[in-house]
Amino acid sequence: MPTLFSQFALLQSRLNLRSPSQRLSLSLSLSARMGGSHSREGLELSDSDTEAEEDESETEEEESPGSSATPPGRSPAGTLKPGTAVSVDDVDSKLQSLKLKYSSSPSSITPTKNPNIKNAVKLYLHIGGSLPSAKWIISEKLVIYSFVKPSSSSSPYTASHDGNLDVEDVEEERDGSSSPWFLKIGSKVRAKVGPGMQMKTFPDQKRVDFVADGVWAIKFFTAEAYGIFQSEYQKCLFENIYGFEANEENTVKVFGKDFMAWAKPDSADDSIWEDAVDNFDKPPVHASPAKQSQSFLDEFEEAVDEGGIQSLALGALDNSFLVSDSGIQVVRNFNHGVHGKGISVRISDHGNTYSTPKKALLMRGETNMLLMSQWDSAKPHASGVDQLDIETGKVVTEWKFEKDGTDIAMRDITNDSKGSQLDPSGSTFLGLDDNRLCQWDMRDRRGLVQNIANSLESPVLQWTQGHQFARGTNFQCFATTGDGSIVVGSLDGKIRLYSKSSMRMAKTAFPGLGSPITHVDVTFDGKWVLGTTDTYLILICTIFKDKDGKEKTGFSGRMGNRIASPRLLKLTPLDSHLAGKNKFQKGQFSWVTENGKQERHLVATVGKFSVIWNFLQVKKSSHECYRNQEGLKSCYCYRIVPREESIVDSRFMHEKFAGSDSPDAPLVVATPMKVSSFSISGRR
Repeated sequence: MPTLFSQFALLQSRLNLRSPSQRLSLSLSLSARMGGSHSREGLELSDSDTEAEEDESETEEEESPGSSATPPGRSPAGTLKPGTAVSVDDVDSKLQSLKLKYSSSPSSITPTKNPNIKNAVKLYLHIGGSLPSAKWIISEKLVIYSFVKPSSSSSPYTASHDGNLDVEDVEEERDGSSSPWFLKIGSKVRAKVGPGMQMKTFPDQKRVDFVADGVWAIKFFTAEAYGIFQSEYQKCLFENIYGFEANEENTVKVFGKDFMAWAKPDSADDSIWEDAVDNFDKPPVHASPAKQSQSFLDEFEEAVDEGGIQSLALGALDNSFLVSDSGIQVVRNFNHGVHGKGISVRISDHGNTYSTPKKALLMRGETNMLLMSQWDSAKPHASGVDQLDIETGKVVTEWKFEKDGTDIAMRDITNDSKGSQLDPSGSTFLGLDDNRLCQWDMRDRRGLVQNIANSLESPVLQWTQGHQFARGTNFQCFATTGDGSIVVGSLDGKIRLYSKSSMRMAKTAFPGLGSPITHVDVTFDGKWVLGTTDTYLILICTIFKDKDGKEKTGFSGRMGNRIASPRLLKLTPLDSHLAGKNKFQKGQFSWVTENGKQERHLVATVGKFSVIWNFLQVKKSSHECYRNQEGLKSCYCYRIVPREESIVDSRFMHEKFAGSDSPDAPLVVATPMKVSSFSISGRR
């Protein structure tokens, strides 16, 4: 009798001659005959009992010749001969007649006892989404994986067990002059190796979960096989991200000698994280993602006038503001959240169509607001800002960005420091463009106050300090600390730290992990930086000790090689799949504006989810999430606030609105049509 592997190889070669739809049809018919594990995502895939039941049922089928082995409409099993035209049903019937058993027959070969079957895994599929009936099912008991690169079949990473690449393999997903690596598992899974796979590992289970048009898991038959897969996957990931082969020389080229802790976190000194953990009230008991809504107290929700909310401008005083398609709506701040409709400020651009501001920035004791609108949807830049007097509801000045007599544009604006919007005399703010970082001053050097009704041109903001960098910095976003230090995120994934006294040269430049930084935030004390990418958040500790043993942050001095590896905040593959094609947006700390106080939470939005991490849990090296993890530590312990619409913004209110029975300020979540407030701690 042919061996199991030769039978499998024969069928696989036949399948390669079939169209994609025929291969899928056969795959589904094979899957229908296999049992499933009832474990949830993230838990042990227990399949011993299931396999025993399947073996028993197959034995009964084989020993009962009178039973109907061929479903209605299928051809009886026949002999497959080379060159014979056969239907998919014939292949399926032949497979059933092969009497494949994994333990009963002495002549059969089990994967665990045959080291010659390389790259063999068991493939699982998660079905049911977030429903109570959701479960894992076995998709393939034995299937071969390979890392393939369409433009090169001679690479050492390409396994030969998968047969020849077909036309689809050669033509699909070319990326410029060099093709990326793909993970291919039989005929069912083909995914580009990268952060989008949301790979989650379980070394103790010899298991890997990931997303690829569904939620999948593969289990390896030996720890050695699991280790080989991980090593090859990391090599392919490195090459896909950075564009060249993974080796020691190229790793140093990417990260630099000072940041090797980022490339090899398992050998890094993790003590700085332990030293930096601040003690505050015990974190709330973690709730599994499937029961997130049970973790919250009262919810205050109300519809907004005319809808179209685009962003939030939370105040630390009496009011907060909803920036919408029709203007600015004012809501009241309370210890339990924001609600109660106030005035609605309609802004008309001198009779022209109102343009929804890309950014709304409170300042001057929250009596004024700067509104920045981009040129058009394709260019996230603005030529100036409108200054809105909140008390009168009127735009009092239209400012223009200019340097040395030349009009320039800005990508983003922010306050001089974390709490400067509360300064009633504040007149400066920061600006950022692709290659510029600067400070603007609204005080006109001529001592004139513009009257819009009589003015023929906009007054010019004064460039008080800053720097125009050589092309290539590709700045995307920035934020400030309590003392005015600046953190900047870039398209190449780098995060730079600038002191409050100099914008010309970064004190510290953290290397990128391959994904653009789309949003950045920093704690009031500057010890922690949070960067947002499309598929994960990155939490960086800026603390180091100088040669005298004095504790500093990367804003005030060069960290050298005394740098801790970062932590990643991710969704589980299941939650990532449920979030759809949406990307992470606006990862932020809870809002503190006083020295000595500690931010308590991190929040980000992704589609219809607001995702909340407990800051203390993320920092603790002994946190259960990090057990048995390899590489950069990733935290999957979070709570989700689901909404019916896509969320435009999620932010924690100022610390002063934390109640006596709840040490956490409320979370405000805005969708285009509603604004909701949640208290996330206290009684259960």
